[in-house]
Amino acid sequence: MYIHFIALPYLQGTIMLEGKKDKAGKKDSQLLIRINSSERNEFVSLCEDLDTSAARELRKFIRSFIKKHKPVVSN
Repeated sequence: MYIHFIALPYLQGTIMLEGKKDKAGKKDSQLLIRINSSERNEFVSLCEDLDTSAARELRKFIRSFIKKHKPVVSN
């Protein structure tokens, strides 16, 4: 069981219980957004119909957005 804190510079992290080890690439931060409730409900419903979660689809979008728009660093 993990208890997560909202990521703040002075209070960032996870409290580990039951002796479990940290996983590489774990989710340790939250992003709060405001959207129209009808759009949210439709999105969540579609995700359920597609046997996925809204959070998974948003993480997938964020990763692809970063990959597409990340500046190329040349050496």
